[in-house]
This record gives sequence, structure tokens and C-alpha cells, in this order.
Amino acid sequence: MGTRSTIAKENADGTITSIYCHWDGYPEGVGQTLIDHYTDLTKIDQLLALGDLSILAEEIGEQHDFDNPTEGWTLAYGRDRGEDEPPMTHPNVDMWKAERYGNGCEYGYLWMNGTTVWTIFNLSRSDTNE
Repeated sequence: MGTRSTIAKENADGTITSIYCHWDGYPEGVGQTLIDHYTDLTKIDQLLALGDLSILAEEIGEQHDFDNPTEGWTLAYGRDRGEDEPPMTHPNVDMWKAERYGNGCEYGYLWMNGTTVWTIFNLSRSDTNE
């Protein structure tokens, strides 16, 4: 069973762009991968442009076989399986957390406008901030 998560970026206007990630959403999985490999805004934007993910990996990679993924490459539902799963836009951080919690996400990772680090949210806890 996957640990579902959401990966998001705060935009200059305060809106949030987010995607869903199905596998390894806990901080030692998706969280650590983001911290280690996704700290460049251009790469973060490229990741979000993929839409929803099955697996986040060290590299975005290129289109590949969903049923036989290339090791170390991110596996995206749209690019690699042909599904229409674009990123979502939310009016603010609270709405992002609420909507993604409603989608079953246990953790949220947010790149806030003007920062250089990921903020981690435990969406299954009442305070929603770890």
C-alpha cells in the first residue's frame, strides 16, 4: 500500500500548484528525495508540470514504460501511462492542505515562495504541520 503525498509550490500570487504522489510519501521517502534532488526552482517547476506521480525518483527522466520503469527516473501517470492527471491550483495553503487531505494524502511538501527549503506537513494530524 502506498503512502500518499502531495508536492506543491507557492506561487508569487499566493496560489498553490500541487501534484499527487502515490508511493513512499513519508518524510524519509518523498521528503528526502525532494531535499536531496529538488532544490532548484526550474527542476521543481518541471516536476510539477508532469502532473500526478506514481513514484518520485532522483531524476525527472524522460517518457518510459509505466509497467517497466527506468530506475532512478520519476514515474508520471500522464507522461508515462497516458492519463490526464495535470497539476491542481489551490487558492491558498489551507485549501491545498484540505483538498489534498480529502484525496487521502498523508504528507504534504511545500516549496514556499521566497524560500530555499521544503516545508513538510503531516496532513493526517490535526495541527497539519510537522
